[in-house]
Amino acid sequence: MTFTLISLAVLSAVEVLVWLPPLWRLRRWLLCGLIPLLALTSGLLFGNHMATWTALIMLLSIYRLINLLRILEDRLQARQLYSVTRRTACLLIAGQLLIGALALLDRHTDISAADWAYVLGIVQLIGGGVLLASTRRHLRTTRPPAKPKSLSDHELPTLSVLIPARNETADLEACLESLVSNNYPKLEILVLDDCSQNKRTPGIIKDYAHAGVRFLAGETPPKHWLAKNYAYQQLSEKANGEILLFCGVDTRFQPGSLRAMVEVMRAKRKYMLSWIPRNVAPRRRDFLSLPVQPARYAWELSLPRRLFRRPPVLSTCWLIAADELRHAGGFAAATNNVSIESFFAKHAISHDDGYAFLQSDAKIGLTSAKSLAEQRATAVRVRYPQLHRRPELVGLVSLAQGFFLVGPLALLVVGVCTGSLGLVVLGAFSSIMVDASFSLIVSLTYRQFRWTGVWLLPFAALYDIGLLNYSMWCYEFREVAWKGRNVCIPVMQFGSPLQNIEKTPKV
Repeated sequence: MTFTLISLAVLSAVEVLVWLPPLWRLRRWLLCGLIPLLALTSGLLFGNHMATWTALIMLLSIYRLINLLRILEDRLQARQLYSVTRRTACLLIAGQLLIGALALLDRHTDISAADWAYVLGIVQLIGGGVLLASTRRHLRTTRPPAKPKSLSDHELPTLSVLIPARNETADLEACLESLVSNNYPKLEILVLDDCSQNKRTPGIIKDYAHAGVRFLAGETPPKHWLAKNYAYQQLSEKANGEILLFCGVDTRFQPGSLRAMVEVMRAKRKYMLSWIPRNVAPRRRDFLSLPVQPARYAWELSLPRRLFRRPPVLSTCWLIAADELRHAGGFAAATNNVSIESFFAKHAISHDDGYAFLQSDAKIGLTSAKSLAEQRATAVRVRYPQLHRRPELVGLVSLAQGFFLVGPLALLVVGVCTGSLGLVVLGAFSSIMVDASFSLIVSLTYRQFRWTGVWLLPFAALYDIGLLNYSMWCYEFREVAWKGRNVCIPVMQFGSPLQNIEKTPKV
């Protein structure tokens, strides 16, 4: 094992040297030898000495290999490729050094494996308590006012509902049908046909012209723009309302939904609102879709958001004052931001705490229905960009999810198998708290208690880890298609491969 550790250290030193300007020009030749040697050495280390710390080192080596493959793939602009891969490599190697130092410390102390299990169990218990407390707090603070002040037709501001549509059929019809039945007096509905390949889409929009729906022909987005953001930009330029409501075609409204949302917005004195809809519960044959949407909501509602300085948002339906949108710079201020709502939410919070994230109740009447394929595609599209396109953060989040969400169940099993009552108690209480958190999110998602939410968490966590890593892999080495377009180009800001090979960054 000593020889393997020395070999891994030597390979790590060589890897760091790759970013020296003279060697950077030879990176392809160096990596062709370094990548297989790193994979072999990490595998031998774990294979010859199976332990928790060697498993963690091997896991970080996998992300190191992904980082090195990014260099060979050479899809980023030259300067960006140099800076982001160097940062990732240094952080992952530092993480492995830290794990090795802790393992060495463990060998020279009298702490037994059982003691370590108790320490980890206590950490999981604390983590479970934080998740449950944060979830309960967010579920309480996101409830809309029970009786907001009713506004007369004269007091209501003008409202523009803005919908981008590309290759849509039945969902678009259902969305428009629910909108034209609304009782909002000062309403305009604009639908942009985003260069649809399906000829039915513009026809469906024009069919509702008699009900006041305006048709806009979309333009091809520039390369540095996300198509959805560019569609929003075109819609906002044509809108006349004081309040702008952006939504997808999967959104459904009740007749009084728009009036209720605007009244809540005025009652809470906010510039921007993002709404949590009630999702249509999947049928039994679509059981796999059950954990996907709740997992997405859990990211917004279960984490202590104040620590991350990122407000919770959803793209399903959000309202913003037109003046606030212009003050924030419009969509041109964040052309390639996958979570554009988050950008404006941050700005609204900094502007007199002008943002709120709220649940739809019976009065609001906002619902959403997405198939498993659509939910999975959305998760793949947003997960990697939400972690700033950094493989080291993907590894860290994957480990944290496995430790805090799946780990308590594993600890409980270990306690039962070893006959340790203390581990059984720690594992049971930790499992109960994280399961309770997820069960609350599942109940919120579908507005009904579902027993599957009680035991589904480990599966949902593993599935979400898989989606996160798959999102990373698609963005880095394949493509992420959204409505028939590859969003990798604007999100990752790819440059010309030929230019990237020829240029050497100044360091």
